[in-house]
Amino acid sequence: MRFPPASDIRKRRKMLDITQSELAEASGVSQSTITKVEQGKISASYNTVVKLFETLEKMGERNKEIPIMDIATRDIVSVQEDSGVHEALEILKETGFSQMPVFRGDSSVGSISEKVILKLMNSGKSMDQLSRMRVSDVMEDSFPTISENTSMEGLSSMLNTSNAVLITRKGKIIGMITRADVLKLV
Repeated sequence: MRFPPASDIRKRRKMLDITQSELAEASGVSQSTITKVEQGKISASYNTVVKLFETLEKMGERNKEIPIMDIATRDIVSVQEDSGVHEALEILKETGFSQMPVFRGDSSVGSISEKVILKLMNSGKSMDQLSRMRVSDVMEDSFPTISENTSMEGLSSMLNTSNAVLITRKGKIIGMITRADVLKLV
């Protein structure tokens, strides 16, 4: 088993949004030692480095226990499949989102993103042509759905392959979580 280098301490601490003083208090290692280790100014003992990594791991466990609905967006910004691409683009611009689900009534049938619209523009489609196209003509696959009872670890795993997931309760979509939502926890 390969042990991570001491230089990863700062990276992991920042990912967890933990200050040096918080890590010092939780680990029993002085803040000045943590600073010197992170800056590579000293070679800390094996025991000190292990203590810091174990403390970071324990502190990271807090995030795994957060119910996913605590970070989910409940008011989902979406577009209907029969809407125009121009309308979808306007919604994306107004909200500042880069993607959103496409619905047929209350059911998710696809997704649309700035990336899809940019590809269309780069392929030579004029704004006039885009304005006549329907979302259903250009949408991508739906975002995956997961139960509201899914663990944070399960959610993170899903977000490795998808930009967003839709949260369901008894088959009904009740929320949405994007990678950006999860990264706010870090």
